[in-house]
Amino acid sequence: MRSGNRYADRKDAGIELAALLTRYAKQPDVLVLGLPRGGVPVAFEVACALDCELDVLVVRKLGTPGQEELAMGAIASGGVRQLNERIIRDSRVTPQEIEETTRREEAELKRREEAYRGDRLPLNVSGRTVIVVDDGLATGTTMLAAIKALRSLDVKRLVVAVPVGARDTCRDLAREVDEFVCPLRPRDLVAISLWYVDFGQTSDTEVRELLGTHRLQAGAPRD
Repeated sequence: MRSGNRYADRKDAGIELAALLTRYAKQPDVLVLGLPRGGVPVAFEVACALDCELDVLVVRKLGTPGQEELAMGAIASGGVRQLNERIIRDSRVTPQEIEETTRREEAELKRREEAYRGDRLPLNVSGRTVIVVDDGLATGTTMLAAIKALRSLDVKRLVVAVPVGARDTCRDLAREVDEFVCPLRPRDLVAISLWYVDFGQTSDTEVRELLGTHRLQAGAPRD
């Protein structure tokens, strides 16, 4: 259970988030997509509570050279790239640095897709209601790349659901989707980790295990 304004962990955050999404429960066209890695444990709880399908959408942050935690952009499956021109300008990032960072993160994106999905094809999102889940939003650049990727795939309804997000980021992203759900919206986020008691790193193994567990619970055969 949430203690004050902090979640116990990602599982706790997912359970609380699912309680705000009950109108989507047991609807066959609903698909929950977690953003690896930290968004997957949250998405797992949402998908289990709503009794709907779960998958991942791999998105990689493009860290600003010298300030890797600051996102100057993001890439997503399907060749989508989203750049934050303000951060690029303020940090004086060169076009060469952008391309070098993009190539490096594209290699990692491909590795993660193979690690999480193996030979499975991505679930078809066309004509479906898609709920995109992450463990929190700071600049929102990564989520914006996910939104752009999904819009290009002709989803019927696009919902973004996160446990905590910077107030201005939430306001901006809410304009990009059909529904935006975020119970905690601090003006000064500082760091997503501060809104969790336990914010340990999620591993590739945990992502694979959560996806496999959900498929088994849904009656799908193990890959």
